[in-house]
Amino acid sequence: MIYVIIAAAVILLLSALLIFNSLIRKKNDVENAFASIDVMLRKRYDLIPQIVETVKAYMNYERELLTKITELRIRAMSQTLTAEERVQVENRLGTSLTDLLIAVENYPDLKASTSFLQLQATLNEVEEQLAASRRAFNAAVTVYNNSIEVFPSNIIASMMRYKRRSLFEIPAAKREEVSSIPPVNMV
Repeated sequence: MIYVIIAAAVILLLSALLIFNSLIRKKNDVENAFASIDVMLRKRYDLIPQIVETVKAYMNYERELLTKITELRIRAMSQTLTAEERVQVENRLGTSLTDLLIAVENYPDLKASTSFLQLQATLNEVEEQLAASRRAFNAAVTVYNNSIEVFPSNIIASMMRYKRRSLFEIPAAKREEVSSIPPVNMV
């Protein structure tokens, strides 16, 4: 009888240890994915002042948008933000950059500017890399969030004070672009 109790205790302890280690690995995967996003965001941050200066020369009416982008960039680069706050700021910054690129459509001279076209191409490349990094981050966060919410790992996760993490969101304008593409006729 005592051996059964000892064996059950050992099995429970080993199970708890395996769950604990699994949660640590998943948390580290989220942090690693966030670090790769951080690299792409630094590239984006470096481009923003150049884009704003180039656009200022052409745009008279979008000063408020340019100011908002500059303020969001400064806030996003702040070392005082938590990871959750940073995700929220980055989501707003991405939406604002999309709004800027939409506003550019109203300025034919700006669209024809060589320096702007080069900056836009660089920004598009960074955004594509950032999108790939976001997909990896969101996948890691989804696995992590699932792990801290399902039984029995949720018990250990709550003891470790693990909380749900936020996903990076696609700006609404980009979602609309995809949904507005007409279906292809496969005749």
